[in-house]
Amino acid sequence: MWLTGSLRWQQLIVRMDSPDVTFTLAYVVFAFCFVFTPNEFRSAGFTVQNLFSAWLGSEDIGFVQYHIRRTTLTLVVHCSLPLGYYLGMSVAAPDKNLIYVYLASNGWQLYFTVSVAVFLLNGFIALYWSGNKWGNHPISKTLGAHALAQSSWRAVASSINTEFRRIDKFATGAPGARVIVTDTWIMKVTTYYVHVALQQDTHLTVTSSKQHELSPDSGTPVQILTLSVASINPNVKPFDIRLNSTEYTELRDKLQAPVRNASNVVIHLTMSELFLETFKSFVELNQVYEHTSGQELEACIGCMQEMADIKLLRLCPGEAEGEGEGECQQCYCRPMWCLTCMGKWFASRQDQQRPETWLGSRVPCPTCRAKFCILDVCMAR
Repeated sequence: MWLTGSLRWQQLIVRMDSPDVTFTLAYVVFAFCFVFTPNEFRSAGFTVQNLFSAWLGSEDIGFVQYHIRRTTLTLVVHCSLPLGYYLGMSVAAPDKNLIYVYLASNGWQLYFTVSVAVFLLNGFIALYWSGNKWGNHPISKTLGAHALAQSSWRAVASSINTEFRRIDKFATGAPGARVIVTDTWIMKVTTYYVHVALQQDTHLTVTSSKQHELSPDSGTPVQILTLSVASINPNVKPFDIRLNSTEYTELRDKLQAPVRNASNVVIHLTMSELFLETFKSFVELNQVYEHTSGQELEACIGCMQEMADIKLLRLCPGEAEGEGEGECQQCYCRPMWCLTCMGKWFASRQDQQRPETWLGSRVPCPTCRAKFCILDVCMAR
């Protein structure tokens, strides 16, 4: 019994050392990594986007056209992997006579026939998609659902391309599941498709959340939110997007409509976002600064979106002005910052390892560098 088991183990070891088994294991690992693309493969450039970048063009110049070509090429390349295994095996194991298909075993002949059929079928699909100047592609048809009566999908593509080039868009996620939100559009880029929805026709709902103890990037706990994107346009299929809870506030600011929380999911904010809410609540309790009638409030120089509504006045109790290096100082700047930008500035100047000291600390004015605390921040009316 012992001798029989030993012989079987020796046969298995010999089998594992054979060229066909070694090539099979290596090819399976390569194919899996090439399709799902871990960070190591992406860094090494083993992606469809990198290998065929000359033909794909630039995503920044033509976002829609780039992804139409990318999804088509990705489908063809991925469907050629089974045939590539057969061709590689014919070199790795010449004793199987795979180069001459009619001399191969019945199993290998069947595998060759199926792999060639899959490759040719998807090749014909890619050829069909390219017809009518890519008008037959699924992405083109999706864009056509958003086109006006006298327009076409190309007009929608032009609008998306223009907004994608703007620097104020929201973008997050891995390349295989990237979420992009512009002023008008919500998009999800996947390996073989690009979901597109018009913001004004869309309802977003937080459906679930998943807590991970450690993030591979930051090494800290992370909460992943799942949002459902449903359009009132019957020709647009609903889809889900996933993002980190720390990016939820930025996403919500970019959306035109509120996000519903149907499942009552508790969304975890970052330390800076929590402090910003507390900062605002404290400032609202401070004295209000009444600016003179001839003084008009201008746009905040930090975001250029909100009106500058913050004035720094030395109101906190302490030593006389100018006494003590750590004391607050009088700021003579006119209102130049909004409450949100001033709160972000205050948080950025803190010791990130000691959040318990943030509320009681002093920071320099972003304009004149006069030191102030949270009691000196006044709303301008």
